[in-house]
Amino acid sequence: MSIFFVDPDISLANTLHTDFYNDPAVFGFARQNIFGPSWQYIGDVNLLRDPGHCYPFVFMEQFIEEPLVLVKDQQSNIRCLSNVCTHRAAVLVNEPCKLSQLRCRYHGRTFALDGKFQRMPEFEGVKNFPSPQDDLAELPLFRWGNMLFSSLQTGSGHLPFFGDMMKRIGWLPLDEFVYRPELSKYYFIKANWALYCENYLEGFHIPFVHAGLNTVIDYGSYTTELFPWSSLQLATAKEGETCFDLPPSCPDHGKNIAAYYFFVYPNIMFNFYPWGLSVNLVKPLTVHTCKVTFLTYVWKDALYNTGAGANLHTVEMEDEAVVESVQKGVRSRFYRHGRYSPAREQGTHHFHRMLSGVLGQFM
Repeated sequence: MSIFFVDPDISLANTLHTDFYNDPAVFGFARQNIFGPSWQYIGDVNLLRDPGHCYPFVFMEQFIEEPLVLVKDQQSNIRCLSNVCTHRAAVLVNEPCKLSQLRCRYHGRTFALDGKFQRMPEFEGVKNFPSPQDDLAELPLFRWGNMLFSSLQTGSGHLPFFGDMMKRIGWLPLDEFVYRPELSKYYFIKANWALYCENYLEGFHIPFVHAGLNTVIDYGSYTTELFPWSSLQLATAKEGETCFDLPPSCPDHGKNIAAYYFFVYPNIMFNFYPWGLSVNLVKPLTVHTCKVTFLTYVWKDALYNTGAGANLHTVEMEDEAVVESVQKGVRSRFYRHGRYSPAREQGTHHFHRMLSGVLGQFM
């Protein structure tokens, strides 16, 4: 049995073995087998305002480092393409720009804005040319409101990961949520990426770590719901605190919901508040460090920074201190596993089970 086995019965299970947080070989395995096929946030639709606009980026920069480019073609379709020329692997687009075609500056190979090969000088006499492998790879693209997501696994579907969340808050007008870069932040954490996710996935620590947040939510009614590749923590507001005005079509109509905390495996948090949305991206950097980005989408300015969605920087600092402490602890020679609270740590157990399913292949 793999050392990373996590029993499906939470009342029997041990937490993930500490080698996951400390072994560089496991970290490299996770890079390819957990994050390689994953869906990741790649940008906002407003990066591409007109046909011909191109926006180059790197998929999980400083971790996976795959060069990609977002393109709005002449029919206003947004595509996510490989940004590497199929001739000699030169990067095609180096900065945001407006183009009628993609042209490699190395040897002049050109591609249409849908990634299809167009022409190549000095290739007369080449047999079996061009072929489909001369086209740029097109990656799956999922647009939700103004947010764009993609995966390096061609043919991958987004619904197993996002579908349960979309169904639950489908009443929200996400097209009205506006990305506010001046309100967005990023943090460098001295801890393994999974420790940060584990901390997010349980409300158990709220009364002990987040005094401010604990004054506005009802910890006693805090619940966790599990889905195949995601989970939801539902926070109810205390009397008089800011909460959603839920329509009758919402499954939670009649409740004073302060926040919807959705987690999408393996590393994205969607925190919906009455004022809008904070998307948290957890990107591994090294086995013992990660970068956490807070992307702010505002829906109702008048409610911004109120209720459970207030003082997010303070909450982050409190989480950061705890997670970095745990990183020191999981290096201890006296610690290998812990146990779970069946009442409060269902989300963390669920996360560990998903990781364990992949780690069973680790040799």
